[in-house]
Amino acid sequence: MAKWGEGDPRWIVEERADATNVNNWHWTERDATNWSSEKLSALLLGVSVENEEGTCEVTEVSKVEGEASINNRKGKLIFFYEWNLKATWTGESKEGVKNKGTIEVPNLSDENDMEDLDISISLNKDEPETPMSALMKTKGADKIREVLGSYVGYLKTEFTQGMILPTANGMSSIQPSSQSKAKVDKTQICSSGSTVAPVNTGVKIPTCKFSIRERFLTSPADLYRVFLHQEMVQAFTHAPATVEGERGGKFRLLDGNVFGEFTDLVPEEKIVMKWRYNNWPCEHYATISMTFLDRSSETELKVECRGVPENEEERTKEGWKRYYFEAIKQTFGYGARLF
Repeated sequence: MAKWGEGDPRWIVEERADATNVNNWHWTERDATNWSSEKLSALLLGVSVENEEGTCEVTEVSKVEGEASINNRKGKLIFFYEWNLKATWTGESKEGVKNKGTIEVPNLSDENDMEDLDISISLNKDEPETPMSALMKTKGADKIREVLGSYVGYLKTEFTQGMILPTANGMSSIQPSSQSKAKVDKTQICSSGSTVAPVNTGVKIPTCKFSIRERFLTSPADLYRVFLHQEMVQAFTHAPATVEGERGGKFRLLDGNVFGEFTDLVPEEKIVMKWRYNNWPCEHYATISMTFLDRSSETELKVECRGVPENEEERTKEGWKRYYFEAIKQTFGYGARLF
């Protein structure tokens, strides 16, 4: 028997407050099947594309068959998922001619790269070929591939919270698994940190507050809409997003690395929200107040941030400047001098 202090550090339990799964050494597994089924249905339903000839939309998700799970071994997360999906799409031309067809995805799997995903789009029997079917087979297929890629991102961020337990120093670490071949888009705003949220250890953290001002060559009304419309958020972040633009509505963007809730909305004047990076301590949100001020031909945006973890101050400032302010100006042409 080893002397006190000389044992294998993997089995030293007295340094862990809960003395559970020390250093994340043991195998743990979490079933993600039910969560994935709901997430896939929610992501696919309502997907729409349009051009000058008409619009197409996913109106029903009829089959979501498969399974998904996440395993933790020695601090490494291993992702497994395999899905067979089927949905209905409806198209309508500018002249009012309607089409209906099916979408099939037989091989959404961790063994296949997203660019190799097989997406089959067809018309129902006796439906005539129209420009709407061509639209769905091109832009529609690309949009479906995009939202299914975001499912993989959510699986690796949202659903993994708490799987890597804090070690003796209270921190958790994640080693990406080489066994999962699925590729996820770049992390963007959260690139300097882990994409998995540590569990809540009940320790108070020091926070700070700061404000940022910026001017945009547009009206308060137009700038206000940019933050509340899902399509506009996806445009300036260049990534899938979920935005419920109402009081109490949730938002999630940049592959799930930023999310929160709108707590107060004053049209064209103010947005208040609970906001956080995914890797902040569990359930810790900053309060972000955005005030839109009319400056004649410009809009001055004042962003006040309270409750930001002290060690995240500079990163949060730079993230807002780069991935909100600069991205919005470049995307919508609202460029103005720095304030």
